[in-house]
Amino acid sequence: MSADADTRGARVLRVLGRSGTALVAGLLLFASFPPRPLWFLAPVGIALLVLVLTDRGRGPRRLRAGFGYGYLAGLGFLLPLLPWVGEYVGPVPWLALSGVEALFVGLFGLVAVAVARLSFASLWIACVWSLTEWLRSIVPFGGFPWGRLAFGQSEGVLLPLASVGGAPLVSFAVALAGTGLAALVVAVLGTRRPSRRWIAPAATVAVLPVLGVALAPTIPGADDAENGTVTVAAIQGGVPRLGLDFNAQRRAVLDNHVRQTLELATDVDAGVTPQPDLVIWPENASDIDPFRNPDAAASITAAARAVDAPILVGTVLVRADGRTTNTVVVWDPDSGPGDEHDKKIIQPFGEYLPYRDFFRHFSEYADRAGNFSPGSGDGVVRAAGIPVGVATCYEVAFDRALTEAVRAGAELIAVPTNNATFGDTEMTYQQLAMSRLRAVEHGRAVVVAATSGVSAIVAPDGTVSDSSVLFEPTTLVAQVPLRTSTTLATRLGSIPEFALAAAAALALIAAALQTAVRRRRPAVPSTEGADVHGTDQPRLGERIE
Repeated sequence: MSADADTRGARVLRVLGRSGTALVAGLLLFASFPPRPLWFLAPVGIALLVLVLTDRGRGPRRLRAGFGYGYLAGLGFLLPLLPWVGEYVGPVPWLALSGVEALFVGLFGLVAVAVARLSFASLWIACVWSLTEWLRSIVPFGGFPWGRLAFGQSEGVLLPLASVGGAPLVSFAVALAGTGLAALVVAVLGTRRPSRRWIAPAATVAVLPVLGVALAPTIPGADDAENGTVTVAAIQGGVPRLGLDFNAQRRAVLDNHVRQTLELATDVDAGVTPQPDLVIWPENASDIDPFRNPDAAASITAAARAVDAPILVGTVLVRADGRTTNTVVVWDPDSGPGDEHDKKIIQPFGEYLPYRDFFRHFSEYADRAGNFSPGSGDGVVRAAGIPVGVATCYEVAFDRALTEAVRAGAELIAVPTNNATFGDTEMTYQQLAMSRLRAVEHGRAVVVAATSGVSAIVAPDGTVSDSSVLFEPTTLVAQVPLRTSTTLATRLGSIPEFALAAAAALALIAAALQTAVRRRRPAVPSTEGADVHGTDQPRLGERIE
C-alpha cells in the first residue's frame, strides 16, 4: 500500500471521527432539554462541537467543512427534539423541519471556523451562536425559535440571567460556557504544567454559574406580590381522543371544559376549593364560535355563572370580514364576552399553510392545515379588573409576545395551549420550560392551561408550584402574586439579542480582513513551523481565550 493511500485512509478516518463527534455534540444538546433535568449537558455539547470545528492542526480545512460538521450536529440535536411535529402527519414534516433548522447550526459551524483565529475567539464564537439563534427565530415564515439553548435551562443555574437579558442572554451564557470549556481543554492539553493560558477559559466556565447563583436571590418568588394576590383556576378538560381530528369533536371538547368548570363550582360551594377570581381555559377549548352558536355561548355563560368568575375562553372566531382567528375571549358571568386577544404569531404549516398549492403535492395533510389570520394588539386582556398578558401556545416561544404584554401593564401571564395534536411526546414539557423562563424573564406568575396537559402554575422565579398529569381532566387552583414592576430584561427587550448579533457580524468582518491581510504576505519558503493546512485552518489553541 502506498504512502498516499495511507494518508487518504487516515484522512477518511479523521473525517469520520469528527463527523461522529459532531453528531454526539448535537445529541448532548438534545439531552439537555426537558423532561430530562440534564441542563448541564448543553455547554458540554457546545464545547464538543467547537473542538471539532477548531481542532488544531487537523480541523476543517475550508469553511464548507465547518458548515458540514455544524449541520451534522444540528441533525443530532433537532431530529430527536422535534419528532412531535410528525406525530399524526407522518415523518415528512418532521424530517423537513429538522433538516431546514439544522442549516442554521451549519451556518454556526461555518462562521465559527471563520472567527476562530481572532483573539478572544471563545467570546466571538458564542456571539455567533446568538446570531444564528436570532436568524432562526425570524426566518423562514416568521422563524421557528424552538430549541433555543435557553429553553433547556429551566432547571439550570443560568436561568436567573433571564431577568437581565431574557432568553438571548441565557443562550449566550450557555454557548460562552461551552466555548470557554473548549478553550480550557485546549489550554490544558497544550501544556504540561499550569499556565496563564488556562486562566481566561477557566474563569469563563466558573464565573457564569456563579453569576447565576448570585442573581437567584433577586428573583421574586411566589410570595412577592406588589399589587395583592389573585386566586386562579386552570381547567384541563381533556379531549375524547388525540390527533389532528380532535377538531371534529368540537362539541365534546367544549362540554369537557364546561363539565370540569361545573365540578370546580361544586367544590367551591362545598368549601373544598377556594373561590377563584379568574378561570383560564386552554386554547381550542371551544372551537365552536360562541358568537355564531347560541348554544355554545349559553354553555360558557352557565359555566361562568356557576363558578362566579370570568373565564378566559380559548376559541375560534369567524369574523365579519371572513377571517378566522384563534382568540382568547374574556367571558364575564354577568356581562358576557369582553376583551379579546387574537393570536398574533400563528404557526406555519399548522394554523396556516404558506404556498398551499405547492405543498399539497407532497402530503395529503396539507389541506388539513388551518387558514387562520394573525391578530394585533398588545396581548393584554382585563378580567375581574386584572390585566392579564396572554401568549397562546406557539406565541410563548417568541420573545416579543410577552415583552409587549408586560410593557403594556400585564400583572399576570396566561399561556392557554392545546397539545392534543402532538400526543404523548416531549413537546408539552419543552413548552412548559419556555413558560418557566418567561416567568423569570418578566417577573410574573404564569398560568399554563392545556387541553390534555401539562397544565401548571409557575411562580415568578420559575418554580412550578402545581402541575397536572397528561391526559387526565384536572383543575389547578392557586393563589398567585400580581406584580407591576418590570425586570431589566423587559425594559431592554430585543437590545441584548441585537447587540450579540452585531458583535458576531463585526467579528466576521474582522476575520475576513485578517484573512485578506494574511494572504497578501509573501509565502514562507520553508514548511518547518508553518501552517501546512492552509490559511483557512482555525487554530483554537493559539487564539481562543
